[in-house]
Amino acid sequence: MTQTKQTNTRYHQNSDDLILELEPFHHPRLYGTAGCETWSVCFSPDGSHFAWSMGYGVVKVLRWRLPANDEEKTLNCEHTVWGMAFGPRLSNRATAVGEIGKGLHLVTGLHTGVIKVWAVSTGQLLLSLTGHKSVVRDLVFAPNGTLTLVSASRDKTLRIWDLSKKGAPCRVLTGPNYWVFKCSVSPDSSMIASVCNLDSKAYLWSLRSHTLIRILKYDHERTMISCDFSMDGALLAIGSFHTKTGWWLDLWDPYTADHLTKIEDCDTCIYKNDNLLTALSFSPVAPQLAFKDYRALQIWDMEQDKLVLESDHNRVSGICCAFHPLGSIIATGCRDGHVKFWRVPRLVPSLRHLCRTALRHSVSTFQVRALPLPKKLLDFLTYRTIPKRKILRCTEHHR
Repeated sequence: MTQTKQTNTRYHQNSDDLILELEPFHHPRLYGTAGCETWSVCFSPDGSHFAWSMGYGVVKVLRWRLPANDEEKTLNCEHTVWGMAFGPRLSNRATAVGEIGKGLHLVTGLHTGVIKVWAVSTGQLLLSLTGHKSVVRDLVFAPNGTLTLVSASRDKTLRIWDLSKKGAPCRVLTGPNYWVFKCSVSPDSSMIASVCNLDSKAYLWSLRSHTLIRILKYDHERTMISCDFSMDGALLAIGSFHTKTGWWLDLWDPYTADHLTKIEDCDTCIYKNDNLLTALSFSPVAPQLAFKDYRALQIWDMEQDKLVLESDHNRVSGICCAFHPLGSIIATGCRDGHVKFWRVPRLVPSLRHLCRTALRHSVSTFQVRALPLPKKLLDFLTYRTIPKRKILRCTEHHR
């Protein structure tokens, strides 16, 4: 940990959506110069802390509260930080962890392939994990209360670490022939989803047996950006784009490999091929999917089938995004090193959706289909009632 000057904070009290903006103390030397980007932002599982990779190997950890953020720690990682994650993630089925598991931890994935583990309470480096041969692009803890960590790297592998056992060897998952960009762990901690940059596929792995379950294939070339499980694990969202045709958001059933919905960019906007997707994330509390493209930050409410937020109309903003655990705020990291916090509209999910979520958190699609229920109800419980194709028209062209 090193001491550096305090973060500059700007409040936006007169804005409908933008609440707060954090400015880095290292400003970009020139627009487009690498090194200053905020590649990762994340909230702690209990919402008490926020971590921000502000570029040039510096990470800020702030005690999260509004309107003031007067407690912060500066972590000097020495190399560009691409991925971050807090752990352990909370769970009702949490199990005991080892000595290292006492307290909140932050892991940072570096350009060198090293993963550093920090104690949030003190800002001290606990240990460094080595094994990856290239950039650690993404990190995620299993949501089962343990310190099981999954890392994705440009060395074309995923690695599974047990941080409760100091010095224990990691499990290596191999198969893809391209850089692994993003990974996500299902809410029941049974599956890992991952996407690579150029192979037009998504991979599903078993976190229990450390084997490949299946591959979700697309029928034409695309650049894969991100993946995320819904709050109940019944849906897997995958974001991708092609420079000639624009972006897509696809919803899959991870149990059956059924492609449920294809969501496309506004078909009325000009320069659609210039509007590339950069990030996506499911809300942790509501049936909402947030995504950032070059045009705006948008949140689509699946239950109401409409956009409930369209903000941040800035091409240099939003290369990553993360919801607060309560779902009331979403943070976006920008190419110029800034972080912006946006107010998420307060929408109460329906009782039937809450019931579906409670059931699907622990019941697979196959088990639901075996229930003696009417077909319409089974279709609802398995998300077969979502439109097969959806064009999300922007506010300007919505009709």
